Amino acid sequence: MKKFLFPTDFSANAMHAAAYGYNLAKQVKARVILCNAVIIPAEMPQSGMIAWPMEESDILLQDSNAELKRIKLHLESAPQGDGYKPSISYLNGSGRVIDIVNHMVDSQEIDLVIIGTHGSSGLSTLLLGNHSRQMIDVVASPLLLVPPAAPIKQVKKIAFATDFTNPEEDLKCIYRLIALARPLNAEILLTHIHNEKAQTPDFQKWIKAFVTDLSNKADYPHIYYRVVKSGNTGTGLDWLCEHGDIDILAMVHRTHNFIDSLFRGSQTQKMAGHIPVPLLVFPQKY
Repeated sequence: MKKFLFPTDFSANAMHAAAYGYNLAKQVKARVILCNAVIIPAEMPQSGMIAWPMEESDILLQDSNAELKRIKLHLESAPQGDGYKPSISYLNGSGRVIDIVNHMVDSQEIDLVIIGTHGSSGLSTLLLGNHSRQMIDVVASPLLLVPPAAPIKQVKKIAFATDFTNPEEDLKCIYRLIALARPLNAEILLTHIHNEKAQTPDFQKWIKAFVTDLSNKADYPHIYYRVVKSGNTGTGLDWLCEHGDIDILAMVHRTHNFIDSLFRGSQTQKMAGHIPVPLLVFPQKY
């Protein structure tokens, strides 16, 4: 992964996500692009017939550029040590955040989008807060959601949670995850959250062969497997984040899979626990 995009609204949480992302970029030697979406009322359908003077639009864009430059200088002024110093560029545009982010993903060949969230009291809040749901559904790139509580430190362990119902698609995302983990020399923990009665001897034999084959083909030995026994996916993921000693939780977002189910029904209301780790979401059919 060589190019990271940091969409920002200049909030404290967005600044924390940028600092987290910049630290990650230093570890994997990636370039950084900061971006901001400037919403011009006259361009938005809900604004009706409001007239927005061109000079006012120019002022908004100028202010946005000034704030982006300030963030760039702030990140560059942090203690660098003797390691890699990521290059930082920035740009803005008028329109919806989703549209600008996807345009950047396509035009700049972005490998990872990193955003801050306002959720800090459970995985359900992390997923549902601050437009996170829409970003997960629409952004055509791996998306890293960074909660305010996420510590800025070396990434040593990444958990990839899956129900293994689509192992071929999982495999494509795991290879992308290895590309992130390799320069970090981080462990990848393949995690299956299931009811105690759901796992059969045949599955245990299959998963052992799957992990061994993956490690050999990817030439990456730091891949492991762990079962988390829970009758509720959300509760199991919360437990993993709290007690699994992981730095990032990764999942694939598919329609009707278990991450999608976290958005629906009473299950999200029952999920509890403070989620201190970022969530890395791979889009469907990535």
